[in-house]
Amino acid sequence: MRRLTRKAARRLPHFRHPAQFVVAGFASAITVGTVLLSLPVAREGPDSATFLEALFTATSGVCVTGLIVVDTPEYWSTFGEIVILGLIQVGGFGLMTMASLLVLLVSRRIGLRSRLTAAAETKSLGLGDVRRVVVGVAKVSLLFEAATAIALTARLMIGYDESFGRAGYLGVFHAISAFNNAGFSLYSDSLMRFSGDPWVLLPIAVAVICGGLGFPVLLELRREFRQPRRWSLHTKITVSATILLLVGGSAFVTFSEWQNDETLAPMNLPTKLMNGFFHAVMPRTAGFNSLDVGEMTEGTWLGTDVLMFIGGGSASTAGGIKVTTFFLLFFVIYAEIRGQRSVNVFDRQVGPRVQRQALTVALLSVAAVVVPTIIIAEATPDISTDRAMFEVVSAFSTVGLSTGITAELASAEQAMLVLLMFVGRLGPITFASALALRHEERLYDLPEGRPIIG
Repeated sequence: MRRLTRKAARRLPHFRHPAQFVVAGFASAITVGTVLLSLPVAREGPDSATFLEALFTATSGVCVTGLIVVDTPEYWSTFGEIVILGLIQVGGFGLMTMASLLVLLVSRRIGLRSRLTAAAETKSLGLGDVRRVVVGVAKVSLLFEAATAIALTARLMIGYDESFGRAGYLGVFHAISAFNNAGFSLYSDSLMRFSGDPWVLLPIAVAVICGGLGFPVLLELRREFRQPRRWSLHTKITVSATILLLVGGSAFVTFSEWQNDETLAPMNLPTKLMNGFFHAVMPRTAGFNSLDVGEMTEGTWLGTDVLMFIGGGSASTAGGIKVTTFFLLFFVIYAEIRGQRSVNVFDRQVGPRVQRQALTVALLSVAAVVVPTIIIAEATPDISTDRAMFEVVSAFSTVGLSTGITAELASAEQAMLVLLMFVGRLGPITFASALALRHEERLYDLPEGRPIIG
């Protein structure tokens, strides 16, 4: 028996880096989802979904993106919708778990002094065991999803005369989609029909924000909410950046769309402010929309591109380069402008190695956005560059917002978006962890050079 076990183990793929488990796991989930969505029972009507339709939807579900090439409630059957819901849950839970475990692994692979520092700075994970992390992520996910589902179910029953069963189904689906920042909706117009209903929009917005903070931050806030001075550096950056982006984003969207007759102009003041806030939350990276994104101004698209690219917190269900990466680079620039020798953030010094990691992730992400944008713009002259870039950033940052061109793209461009969703979801996590775990000591230093900058 032992010989058979050893032989079977030899045949299994050998993963040299723990991040490879994440890639393999998500690829397997996408494969299973594609097969299930390709079944005739998954689609409304007599025919099965095409391979690309099933692959695109499965990837969008597992990578909790929300981009679609077919109308979710009209095209997929109840079985297909449940499959999509399962893929969202697996993708969101798996992402938070794997990212948290990678943080835990990184803190254990570094030196003792750095390890103790990491334990202090990520006390939500610290040097704890794997089981505590997994159970913690499950509890946090179920708590927020259940609370959101109850609020939505009650509202749909009271305000829209839905039966308990239908309201419960819609409430659970949108709650899971919201907390996991997926953006899938069982309404063909997403949430545009609820643009004037705070009892629907605000619970979804809160779920999106909480899912975008990440498990380490949520766990630490639960324990140290009234003592901000004791928060870790990661929590301080994530919470501060989130508040800043929400306030700034809300002001930007509201001001930019204030006089747009197709979006905010016909609404009263409270409704304008609510929808401006809602559309500042969604690039964090959910993808629900209560306004017609295709009718927004080009300036709003560009600002939304920036919000989507930044994304949410590390070890969360959100995508993008993450707020910690973006704001760390901001402090690097600030320190350089002031001529400071070190980068200090909230009374903590950030080492040069972490700075290089943030710069590497950001620049590679820029390349991952620019190249596909050029390809789509050149391949489809009828689609403007700003629309193409919006779609690419939305896919890479796993947001799901769209100006309405996804279904119009050719098969090759849709396949490229599939790859972008996969890379955008796993790339920053796996690459950042690989940089953190990789450490090569040089026995000598080369002479210093001074190239001209600028």
